[in-house]
Amino acid sequence: MYKVVHLASIVAIIVSLAAYYYYPLLNLGNTRTPSKPLTYLQNSSTSDMAAASISRNVSKKVLSVETPEGAGALVRRSIGTAKLKNLTPFLMLDHFHVAQGAGFPDHPHRGQATVTYMLEGSSQHEDSAGHKGLIETGGVQWMSAGRGIIHAEMPVHGPNVPEPRGLQLWIDLPKEHKMMEPTYQELAPSEYVFFPEYNAFFKTDNQPFRIPVAYPEGPDGPTRIKVISGKSYGVESPVRPVGGCWYFHVIFDKKGSTIFQDILPGWTAFIYTLKGSINIGNEALPQESFHTLVLSSEPDETGVKITAAKDNTEFVLIAGEPLDQTVFQYGPFVMTTREEIQKTLLDYQMGLNGFEKARSWKSEIGNRK
Repeated sequence: MYKVVHLASIVAIIVSLAAYYYYPLLNLGNTRTPSKPLTYLQNSSTSDMAAASISRNVSKKVLSVETPEGAGALVRRSIGTAKLKNLTPFLMLDHFHVAQGAGFPDHPHRGQATVTYMLEGSSQHEDSAGHKGLIETGGVQWMSAGRGIIHAEMPVHGPNVPEPRGLQLWIDLPKEHKMMEPTYQELAPSEYVFFPEYNAFFKTDNQPFRIPVAYPEGPDGPTRIKVISGKSYGVESPVRPVGGCWYFHVIFDKKGSTIFQDILPGWTAFIYTLKGSINIGNEALPQESFHTLVLSSEPDETGVKITAAKDNTEFVLIAGEPLDQTVFQYGPFVMTTREEIQKTLLDYQMGLNGFEKARSWKSEIGNRK
């Protein structure tokens, strides 16, 4: 059915996408063997941390430098750059700042999940399947693009409203799920959502799921862990990613506060420092803001010990199950072979297999200034 497509048409698609994303066609070959299926581990208490737990350490450190992206946005990118490409299952990490008049207008995705976490301000989203909404400060959208979707992500600006800042993480989907139907999981910001008398989280008709929070030293203590996915100190997120992935936002109010977060053996793990500084394991050198810290993964290491080196320190700790598959990426399309990428470009041009609205759909928010 594709014989009617001229080479010039395919080249036009490639040039158009390249102008938006500045990405080459990449073969990020990966041959790591997946670890055991997803299971949850109970965190060690502070008292027996040293005796029962062995910490991972920093194996690689990359500074995220602010650069232009999209329609006038600024991002600090680490994963996905030349310094940090092959970190399966993670494809990209952007710490973004979207000023007035900037944003991420209509663009497609296939083959990956995108996780958007708003640190300040808010952002609207809208897609070709009719889904639209608002991600507020502290809120999360976990989108699995699957076989294909077109969407727009645009900031909200106004008087006395902070400029939108946040994190966007791209996660490779297992090859058997790359052509799944697109799905969304969204969490709203909240501090108190767990009802111990029922030992459960609740959802009502007019309220989305909330981000649960763990308090390693009690609700009045100096440490909070927002559990976006996975489990920490007995608190579990309602998010169920396609493929194993844990995502925690850790907030230390006081210097010297310490946690030990269990991480499954064999999983890829990294930390991105947002503010303040931290010590990893027993390392004396503090790690400062805006660095991505890739953690070691030795067989006897059960997790990671993290200590605040300054007051008011924040970071995200993210871990995922590595995928035993090749990565072929062209901009927003992530597949496992060159042929699959070529077919994706044809699907997008012809409006097939998830891109049925590629020619006709335009978002309401994409052209907003």
